[in-house]
Amino acid sequence: MKPPSPKIIFFISVDWFFCSHFIERAVATQKAGYQVLILCDVDRHGAAIESAGLRVIPVPLDRRSLNPFAALITLARIFRIYRSEKPALVHQVALKPILLGSVASWLAGIPSTLNAVVGGGYLFNSTSILIKTIRPFLIHSLGFLLKRRGNWTVFENADDLKDFTRDGLASEAKSALIRGAGVDPDRYRTSTLSAAPPVVVVTARLLWDKGIGEFVEAARMLRAQGVNARFAVVGGTDPGNRASIDEATLAGWRKEGIVEFHGYRNDVPDILAQASIACLPSYREGLPKALLEAMAAGLPCVTTDVPGCREAVRHGDNGLLVPARDPRALADALSILLGDQGMQKRMGERGRERIDTEFSSALVVEQTLALYEQMLGIPRPVVTDAPPHASKD
Repeated sequence: MKPPSPKIIFFISVDWFFCSHFIERAVATQKAGYQVLILCDVDRHGAAIESAGLRVIPVPLDRRSLNPFAALITLARIFRIYRSEKPALVHQVALKPILLGSVASWLAGIPSTLNAVVGGGYLFNSTSILIKTIRPFLIHSLGFLLKRRGNWTVFENADDLKDFTRDGLASEAKSALIRGAGVDPDRYRTSTLSAAPPVVVVTARLLWDKGIGEFVEAARMLRAQGVNARFAVVGGTDPGNRASIDEATLAGWRKEGIVEFHGYRNDVPDILAQASIACLPSYREGLPKALLEAMAAGLPCVTTDVPGCREAVRHGDNGLLVPARDPRALADALSILLGDQGMQKRMGERGRERIDTEFSSALVVEQTLALYEQMLGIPRPVVTDAPPHASKD
């Protein structure tokens, strides 16, 4: 009797992030012969996950909550799932799934755990007194869990890998670099239109730590200088994130009219094909898919000189880097690019080249599957039958 193929569980905070950044890897993992199960907070994308042939178990997870009792309830639920499903490996993404899932996998005796550090988010960026107070405890706990026996850590940029291993938060021998989610370059086309006026676009959730406030201020400066350009933000609100921009501020910006806010869109390739420059003034990232998508569309990028962003954009190569939280520097960099179409074209072409050679989704999938094989110590399972249709737990 043929033994069952190894089971891999993806534990990720919310369904839209899974669909945006991990669904291709999960589908490829299942096609490679593994059993695959997705645990996440299901909001509006559960059907999309199931239609991809993946089994999903909803796990309510409040990303804003710091309530220890709520965390214990979630931990107990994850433990029961891990113990019942008996995966060979769990792949946990982002801070809360790493903290809760690593404890659950320890208690359930899961032999292999892969923790994906995707930028650190609010824990590293926030200046609030509460986060500053609990940050040392959370970082200490994170380091303890990342270095447990059987645990591996995967980073999206070289800065985070270097910092975590240097500071003793992760084992250098059991750390890997897989640069972001990747993109399929065939989905993006380079615009042949000469936009008049040119369009500078930010594709990001409406979060303070994405640098939306700095982008608005930079647009004000450029408009006051008489620069003829449109400034647009494409992305929805994210109330579950502590860095979410309040509605009163957004309403004020919309009324001011200097920056256009288009909300969430699922046609990003079409949006980018109508733009001239992509911008992301983020405070810190893992490796932002927004920049990779812009590069795939042949756009020059203006972003911040911070971990993650500088992994995608090299200053003077495929874009310009500026200090974080500095709207004046951001406005100056945008002004340089807006005034030089030749530079726009050269940097856009270079960005597209780097997608093909460094950041394609096919490369990310292959690196992920190779890491699973290394962790499990077995060759990739042989596919003999089509994967089963998704079903609810």
